[in-house]
Amino acid sequence: MFKIDIPTTEQDFADYFTFRWKLLREPWKYPLGSEKDEYEQVSQHRMIRDSNGNIVAVGRVHMNSAEEAQVRHIAVDKEFRGKGLAKMIISSLESVARTEGAVRIVTNSTKLAIPFFQSAGFEVDDRINNEMGEQKRLQMVKKLTDPSVIMLHPKWCALLQKTWRDTIPISEQMGIKLHQYTGRTLETRASLNKNINLHGTMFAGSIFSLATLTGWGMIFLQLKEKGLKGEIVLGDGNIHYHKPITRQPKALCNIESLNGKFEPLTKNKKCSFKLNVAILDDDTAVAEFSGVFWVLPEVDQE
Repeated sequence: MFKIDIPTTEQDFADYFTFRWKLLREPWKYPLGSEKDEYEQVSQHRMIRDSNGNIVAVGRVHMNSAEEAQVRHIAVDKEFRGKGLAKMIISSLESVARTEGAVRIVTNSTKLAIPFFQSAGFEVDDRINNEMGEQKRLQMVKKLTDPSVIMLHPKWCALLQKTWRDTIPISEQMGIKLHQYTGRTLETRASLNKNINLHGTMFAGSIFSLATLTGWGMIFLQLKEKGLKGEIVLGDGNIHYHKPITRQPKALCNIESLNGKFEPLTKNKKCSFKLNVAILDDDTAVAEFSGVFWVLPEVDQE
């Protein structure tokens, strides 16, 4: 019986990195310590132990950008190859990447490993990476899709994501992504790793920003639904925190909480809306946001 583990203690990480060095660096006569790089602190690590508690497989994933994750350092003990452990590690890392909001995942593969990654759904991207000197590697890419996600009006959703990125650049740095829109419910998510404080939880300010952008996004999409235009601004916002976020930050805004009328905008007048946003840590409710937003008529520029 094999089980995916997450290294948490100092001893876990010491064993994890030693295993990685022995499998991936020692054969090339690289010194102990060369198995680590500058991305270790912002990566998610996974390992598999045998029935005796010994590490027999490892892997790592980190985010290159808000949309792209990179898998690295996949290694399996020679005695345990052919048992599907590498695919177990890949599957676990892909799950992390999806949770972080990645739409694609990349890896740098040696020619010998290409068939394995192809069997896991990756395709060769033809870009050579000389990461280890003479051992040339090819970049491989896999697009991540989630058939359970409902994305009504995908063009509007893509425009909302672009608007956030272009007008509020910090949203991309926070890893805020539109996850689901059904017409009645908007769900957004953020990267915990990009918003983590010294206590290992999400910054309160980041939670407030996630809630605000979610409420803003719901009004943006409702304007699209009604064929209207306007500039959305936050008038007032209050949030009540109950528990810290330690796993997956999520925000939900239901149309039932939206209180206001769009008619004044059709007469070139401003209108206001009240709404609520629920903040969850994975599936646990941890905070509630209530906000007042104003929609201002667009000013024609000549």
